[in-house]
Amino acid sequence: MADQAPPLPSGPDAPDKEKMEQIRRRRMEKLSGAAASSSSETTPNAGAEASASISSSQHAAREQDAPSAAPAARPNVNIRPANATPSPAANPFAKLGAQSSSTANDLPVRTDPLPRVLGKRSSTESDMQTPNRPPARKPNLAAEESLEAYEDRIISHIFRITLDPNQHTDDSNHRLIFLPELRKELEEEHAEIRLSTWKLDGALIEACSSIPHSKSIFDYLLPCWKRAIKASKGMRGYAGQKDAVLKEAKRLCMSNCIFAAEMPDIFQRETNLNTDSLTPFFLLEPGEDKGICPDFLEEAVSRFAEDDMAKSMVVKAFVGLSGALSNLTMNDAYKPYVHAFKLLTQFNPITTAIAESPLFLMAVSANTIEKYTLLGPFFRISPLQMEVTKEYFAAPKTMDKRHIATSQDALRLTLQTHQKDLLDIINHFVRASPIAKNKTLDWFAYVVNQNHKRRALQVNSKEVSSDGFMHNITVVLDGLCEPFMDTTFSKISKIDIDYLRREPRVDIKDETKLNADEKASEKYYEAKVGGTSNFISEVFFLTLAAHHYGSEALNATHKSLEKDIKYIQKQYAAIEAERPKVTHDAQAAAVIELRLTRINVVLDNLMSKRMAIEGVLSDKPMQAKSLIFMRYVTVWLLRIASESAYTPSQSIKYDSAAIQPLLTQIADSNRLPLPSTPPEAFDYLPEYVLEDIITNFNFIIRFIPDVMISAVGDEIIVLSITFLTNSEYIKNPYLKAKLVSLLFAGTWPVYHRAKGVLGDVLMGSQFANDHLLHALLKFYIECESTGAHTQFYDKFNIRYEIFQVIKCVWPNDVYRQRLKQESKTNTDFFLRFVNLLLNDATYVLDEALTKFPRIHDLQVELKKEAAEPTLSAEDREKKENALREAESQAQSYMQLTNETLAMMKLFSSTLSASFTMPEIVDRVAAMLNYTLDTITGNKSTNLKVENLEKYQFRPRAFLSDFVEIYLNLGVSESFVDAVARDGRSYKPENFDSASRILARYGLKSAEDLKAWEILKARFKAAKELDDQAEQDMGEIPEEFQDPLMADLMEDPVMLPVSKMILDRSTIKSYLLSDAKDPFNRAPLKIEDVVPVPELKEKIRLWKDEIKTRKKAERAAAAADATTAASGDAMDTSD
Repeated sequence: MADQAPPLPSGPDAPDKEKMEQIRRRRMEKLSGAAASSSSETTPNAGAEASASISSSQHAAREQDAPSAAPAARPNVNIRPANATPSPAANPFAKLGAQSSSTANDLPVRTDPLPRVLGKRSSTESDMQTPNRPPARKPNLAAEESLEAYEDRIISHIFRITLDPNQHTDDSNHRLIFLPELRKELEEEHAEIRLSTWKLDGALIEACSSIPHSKSIFDYLLPCWKRAIKASKGMRGYAGQKDAVLKEAKRLCMSNCIFAAEMPDIFQRETNLNTDSLTPFFLLEPGEDKGICPDFLEEAVSRFAEDDMAKSMVVKAFVGLSGALSNLTMNDAYKPYVHAFKLLTQFNPITTAIAESPLFLMAVSANTIEKYTLLGPFFRISPLQMEVTKEYFAAPKTMDKRHIATSQDALRLTLQTHQKDLLDIINHFVRASPIAKNKTLDWFAYVVNQNHKRRALQVNSKEVSSDGFMHNITVVLDGLCEPFMDTTFSKISKIDIDYLRREPRVDIKDETKLNADEKASEKYYEAKVGGTSNFISEVFFLTLAAHHYGSEALNATHKSLEKDIKYIQKQYAAIEAERPKVTHDAQAAAVIELRLTRINVVLDNLMSKRMAIEGVLSDKPMQAKSLIFMRYVTVWLLRIASESAYTPSQSIKYDSAAIQPLLTQIADSNRLPLPSTPPEAFDYLPEYVLEDIITNFNFIIRFIPDVMISAVGDEIIVLSITFLTNSEYIKNPYLKAKLVSLLFAGTWPVYHRAKGVLGDVLMGSQFANDHLLHALLKFYIECESTGAHTQFYDKFNIRYEIFQVIKCVWPNDVYRQRLKQESKTNTDFFLRFVNLLLNDATYVLDEALTKFPRIHDLQVELKKEAAEPTLSAEDREKKENALREAESQAQSYMQLTNETLAMMKLFSSTLSASFTMPEIVDRVAAMLNYTLDTITGNKSTNLKVENLEKYQFRPRAFLSDFVEIYLNLGVSESFVDAVARDGRSYKPENFDSASRILARYGLKSAEDLKAWEILKARFKAAKELDDQAEQDMGEIPEEFQDPLMADLMEDPVMLPVSKMILDRSTIKSYLLSDAKDPFNRAPLKIEDVVPVPELKEKIRLWKDEIKTRKKAERAAAAADATTAASGDAMDTSD
């Protein structure tokens, strides 16, 4: 292609001499303005400087022959040679040249090759720089060719023009453009008929004007530029005057390129965006004849300061690139656009000029950013574009795992390359100049600020930017953060929390705050602080927002897709089930087929998108960088909350004077809780700061845990424990629940790690040893009420996850000892915990065990129906649905029951005293007795259903666990008495039945069985004593009865509002579950109750009186019995 000549002129005729002069004059006026007049005032022959490289004798001849008007019209702006040779008076070498103008034995100034900006040096350039000694002498062609001949030849060669009407091609058979007007002009001036730099300007106008309007002038000029560059780099040794000819050729070539783009009318052409732009030539390889090379851009950049048109030419070309790319996808040939952009950003002035363009940030809504801003189309390219997902996952329902994995690998590789290019481009923008940096940060801020709706419950894709676009934004910003995210957190102090109060780029006004309402937040941020935010702070907060609206929103999309796919699959199955019913109805069958086809298309699209998202989000290098950023956010957030210089290698230390007394009492400063009042800066942070940490870690743990294993640190443990302990720092209970979910996910077995990616860290962390169990139990209590309408069911999910974490660390004796020690000093806390644990156990046991009789009855009925059908199809379907529902509920409740029972086993072995406190011991005993009666008494036959394992119900193991709890608590006499006092469910025969089952199936060791028999005997003895005491007591006076429990009060107290009197243990137990007066629902705390000592004394006296009377009665009865026995003996002796 490079060796072919341009086609012979087929367009309009070349302009005549008069027209050419008018065009030239107009061109000079546009280029120079006032400079033209000042130039002409200096000397009437100022234009002769354009050919200063020619010998002085030639200058003299030119001044005599050329009309004075023409040179006088030439300004020295853009027309004067960039490197004109000094006049003979100023240059001694020129004087030497003047003595022998007809030879080439001048002593020219040595010139260096043009500096390279991008790419490898040419072989010619390398040859010029490699030798350390002068090159071998070759025949001196210059001695055979005069400068005038060289000038004529090289200009003809570069621009492929001729003044000979009979010469149609050059020696290499390239077609030449004949310039009749220039020849005519030379003839009229009686000048030599040859090409020269003096007439080159007009020659190029005539040549360019002859090009057909349907073709671009750049098709002609760009190859000319390449030939000029090649000729220049091919120069060897001392060639000052010849080099000046080449420089002038390059200069005028660039000038005409600028005119072709900005002033096409100079060449008698109407403006045409298709032919007047450099855009298509940027898509060619720089090495091609018509490709844009670094030398071309370097020359253009050199003119930016004095010629706005040069800047406009390049920026317009880039605008064209961006606009064309906005209509492409990753399936199309997008790479040339990216490579062209990378080439442009190698030049800081070009990068700055692009950033300064009004089109750089020209969008009015979130969904237009990626198409109508200059950077947008480059970030839009993604495998998440629908056209691309269909290409990678064409038939998702039939793809096997291996095929899916292969497609996802290919997708990731392509995306990684593209994202690397994007980061390279943005790095050049932020380093090019302050203007480019600020404009780039403005663009990123605009992107995140316009996309708040991406985190709405229902996202309208027409109102937000696309997933692929936002994900690319997140990844590139992660890359910008990478330089300051070192493993020692040495630069974390540079992240300025006051950034958010200095007119920040990131808009957080509408975001929910961690611990403040909207009005308080507005007031806080209205008070501005002085100073200027540094670049690290700018990028940190932008990246934080990008994660929230970008990759974390993509995580949310992935979750919703899973639900949508399951829902649609059910719909598809339901409609397909209707197919056999309409086999005889053609119209109905057609409707069903149409619905199935439509659903199938939707399902395919959703499945393809899900696979693509999983492929994108499973990019390990990308997620590793994301994790590093989130570790920084974690450490930064802990520093803000604790007002300390915390890092994972240091403890959380508090500087607040308010807690110094506490610190003096505690040897270790690495303690919780934090101050009860959070720092203001923490309260007013957006909630997503913490939320995104959790969701990011959760996703990685679930899908690519090996990334987490290699990057996990103590900071995520410290974060979770700190904010579960200091729950008042976070307003949203569900956000706190996510901290539990994070710990739960981290302890779930993965690969060869039985304790997950966090289990070993939890086992060995001193901070976790000290605070983890208390934090979990505290939140176990708090999650009883979340404020949502689903709170009753939510608490079971939360507590299930808490149980799993506790079970993971329980083998560590340090945890057990720490918990046991705390239970002795914080009895109220543990009383509340055990009460809620007991409530849960009671509820889930009842729900689970009552489902089995229902399942049993339905299974029997349906089995009988199968043998002897009596029900209608509708009634049978109802029973089948009822059975499925009962089975589903039984499975759920039994899972919760098993977990709750396991926790009772663990805690009753270590914290038995907490389960046998007066306020709760009766309830514990009642729950155990009732369950034992259900599984060993007469009701146990109703628990027999088909396939018990299906429900995770194992009656023998179930019984063994309950017996173990009895044994754990049996060390307490109060528990033994409470079991015996339970008049509803205590049945000695149930304990005997349990003994038989335990022995028959070997469920307990001989030692445990012996302990069980001893405990049974204690229960019986206690029962006998309780029965005797109740018989002795008789009817209790109403004044002494507890109104709630209807038994004798021991420590009567009065409620402050309702004035009702009841036993202290009763109201204390009641308040554990409901902090209100049971009689009028007024708020109530145990501290508010008023003791009634007078009544307590009366009850004591009444009890003493009964005991004294009963004792006397028993003594009298014993005496009578003794007397009667003695009388009988005496009679016998007689």
